[in-house]
Amino acid sequence: MKDSVIEQPNLRPADEVMRLRRMGSMFPSRLSFLRTLTRRLIADGSRVSRPHWQIDGDGFGIAVYTVTLGGHSYSLFAITQPLDPEMRTDRVIAEAWDAAFVLYDGVPDAAEIVRLSSQAPLQEAGRFTQKDLCLSRANKSVRLFEQIVGALRAGSALPMGMIHQIGYLMRTTAVYGNGKFGIADRRVVAQRPGLEGPFIAEMLTVWLIRTFTHDLIEHMGGASLPARVKRQLGIGNSTGLGMAPFLVSHPLLLHSWMICRETALARVRAAQIDEGVAQRLMALARRAAQHLLEWNIPDPMHQARIVTLRQEWARLTQGLTEAGLCQEGAVEALLARSRAGSFDLQELAVSWLIEPFGDLVDGLTECMANPFDPVLQPQMSCDELRALLQEHCAFATEIDFTDPQASGQFWYVSEAKLEPRIGQRQSEPGADRESPLDIARRIQELAKDLTGHSGPIWQFLAQLPEHRYAVQRVQALAQNPYSEIRDNLVDADMAPIDMLRCKLSFFGASKFDPKSQLWTRITLAQGAPLAQDLADGTARDDWWLPVSAP
Repeated sequence: MKDSVIEQPNLRPADEVMRLRRMGSMFPSRLSFLRTLTRRLIADGSRVSRPHWQIDGDGFGIAVYTVTLGGHSYSLFAITQPLDPEMRTDRVIAEAWDAAFVLYDGVPDAAEIVRLSSQAPLQEAGRFTQKDLCLSRANKSVRLFEQIVGALRAGSALPMGMIHQIGYLMRTTAVYGNGKFGIADRRVVAQRPGLEGPFIAEMLTVWLIRTFTHDLIEHMGGASLPARVKRQLGIGNSTGLGMAPFLVSHPLLLHSWMICRETALARVRAAQIDEGVAQRLMALARRAAQHLLEWNIPDPMHQARIVTLRQEWARLTQGLTEAGLCQEGAVEALLARSRAGSFDLQELAVSWLIEPFGDLVDGLTECMANPFDPVLQPQMSCDELRALLQEHCAFATEIDFTDPQASGQFWYVSEAKLEPRIGQRQSEPGADRESPLDIARRIQELAKDLTGHSGPIWQFLAQLPEHRYAVQRVQALAQNPYSEIRDNLVDADMAPIDMLRCKLSFFGASKFDPKSQLWTRITLAQGAPLAQDLADGTARDDWWLPVSAP
């Protein structure tokens, strides 16, 4: 029977949870999409084969990997080509990469391999079909790649310090799905067992790319890497503003993600910790502390946050005992103590406490897909809408938009790359082409213009149709309180990095490495089971906040 999020008590209020600063402090959890994928691969007894491998000694050529999931076969097509170092960039303006990938529906035959070989390296400029489910590209971490290849060829010690520091052999700069650039629409796979959840096809692509990078470096080095080392090598990713508006343009999906996470926490708060769970929490607390020690980044502001979090985590977990954790109210006490610290501490504690309760919360992942958009309810009365504004929208109505700072930024889509961008309203052109992410401002304007109106909302909208978008979103809050980010997304001090971290935490990303307030590097699938682990029957879903193996 499918799980449900209905009527769960003790949910944290949306006005507390849906704040940018808190969303920008989220950590991956066992509800993250990569974790969901690996559990499904394990449960299905999936196996990975390599039906095509035509790679030369320099690491250039073509490979195909095939995996069966939910009764369907999917293949990763990979092609690597020489790349001028001057063209190697993570920016969206790039036109060439070390490697290009397509997740293919089925197993490509010779003709399809020829087609993919010509089109995959072109990425956005290529021509794709409904057999192509995801599109991706990646660049090498050149220093680490060369060091490992050299060590394997020489039979010398691996550069474990660099492996621990970097954590991946290649870094993707995009993983496209859902009909982008002519590839298959989500509806093609949305009902297939194993791919029903959000972004699962993209996560399968990432996991298979990781497998390819391991094989590629062993092929070039002429020797095998120890499995414990390969588990530490995930896939890097560079991501920027392109994914931030998604959380605004898919409000009901955002609600589904957030309420599942909040429901998981509420269930754990109501549960009794037994001896086995207590032992697990103790071990996970030590792992989290080690993970924080190994998480070091160049940006001084964000590194200072990590250092503070290390200290806070040590204080929160100091004196923890299995007996103490088994006492009634232990979870509530830990959450209360975490609230004395930073948002980083509070959200790390949430992911930590959820982790040992798989039997209690894993079913919630079945509730995270949501294909719907807000629908206008024209018969709702103006009085009912005013009540919703009063209950849910103080975050918008209390902003002073006469202050230029409150509208200091604007979102738009670049003509060159069709990618989201942010402009400075007071100093840059383009505000006349602003994207509708100024939700708080629109809601405030709606609230002002609604004054004095009565009757059904359709009559109000007949006079002022420009408020339709805001009305739909406010109406949605009645049943979907986590559907809105409760902050001003055009404020001069708004940091898009907070939106990125929220979304990436649901992907399962770790070791966030912000390069500015606009983009970040992350690590995906570090610590995840290997294809060989699946084949050996030794794969385990135990890689929350991975740490270096000895």
